[in-house]
Amino acid sequence: MSKTVANSDSWALVYSRRFDDFTFGEDHPFKVARYRLTYELLRMLGLLDLPGVRQVECPFAPEELLAGFHAPGYLATLKEFSRDNTPRANFRYGLGDVENPVFQGVYEWSLLGCGGTLEAARQVVDVGCRVAFSLAGGYHHAHAARASGFSYLNDAVIAIQELVRRGLRVAYVDIDAHHGDGVQEAFYTSNQVLTISLHESGENFFPQTGFPQELGEGEGYGYSVNLPFRAHSDDLIFEQGFRSVVLPMLRAFAPDVLVTQMGVDTLRTDPLTRLEMTTGTIEYAAREFLATGLPWVCIGGGGYEKLNVARSWALLWAAIVGAEVSDHLPDDFVALIRDLGYDDTRLRDVPHLAQPNDFARAQESLEKNLRVLERKLFPLHCISTGGGR
Repeated sequence: MSKTVANSDSWALVYSRRFDDFTFGEDHPFKVARYRLTYELLRMLGLLDLPGVRQVECPFAPEELLAGFHAPGYLATLKEFSRDNTPRANFRYGLGDVENPVFQGVYEWSLLGCGGTLEAARQVVDVGCRVAFSLAGGYHHAHAARASGFSYLNDAVIAIQELVRRGLRVAYVDIDAHHGDGVQEAFYTSNQVLTISLHESGENFFPQTGFPQELGEGEGYGYSVNLPFRAHSDDLIFEQGFRSVVLPMLRAFAPDVLVTQMGVDTLRTDPLTRLEMTTGTIEYAAREFLATGLPWVCIGGGGYEKLNVARSWALLWAAIVGAEVSDHLPDDFVALIRDLGYDDTRLRDVPHLAQPNDFARAQESLEKNLRVLERKLFPLHCISTGGGR
């Protein structure tokens, strides 16, 4: 990567069939098969053969870059545990429990996810792609010396550190249902990286962080931004929050590069979360990110229903490359997923609104959180009250 950021009408998808070589286990909620399913849907929709679209093989991350964030002892233990399927655990490092299982190749799996995000950043900064999307990125819960939330290496942190090392200011926006705690931790004292996380409230939800009062420390005060949503928040709540916080903060910060984590566990049919959003939210966010005109490094994230992930990221990619797609899945994809036990035929979700009482509570919570940010955060960036609404 170089310091010069180019911009053109080309797009890179970072993917590898090597993703299929790994598994968290049959009973684990994280299904690696979601990547292949997404790729097949993109292919069947004709979204990989468009002018300007390039497919890039996902590389392994250079090991020497990991120590910029992760502790040496943690890395050594992760690498050792990865060598075979011998049952092992180190709870100090968060390894070997139900959430973060140890399996043969877990270190290599993590290097792939991290390498994909680094490659996406390289495609944007060095190659000059308008947008690069790494499917197997977004492990935002990994801490410096602890695995957490299915995350072993924090790919976003390592890639952003490389961008900052080259003199670039970076805005990181995370729309996963879970707070991007590991990324926030890494840059909590920095004014070179703006972190924004929109997520389900951590009051009684993993990882129990991400409240509006978490604004950063020292030089980083005002550069950590959190907007939690109450359970049952729907697309309308998300849009209000996005317009009120994300857009004005991006304008005020004026980054050189935009990095986004596009987890889709916000969908109402995700088995691990309690939000009520639809694929409409993903398309909306994609259009808004694209409209900023910023060089955009797009990475994956959560999503624990395989078909939700494939449909959402196909719509995300279609928005990125400016392609029109039908509301319905291609016939050959319908046949493919029928063999997997699905009888779905729709690419886009039908519009959905939360129940009136749930919506009213979510709206009240949103307005309360916005008032905190408007009072404590916006003056630091010369943003007028209600400037995004």
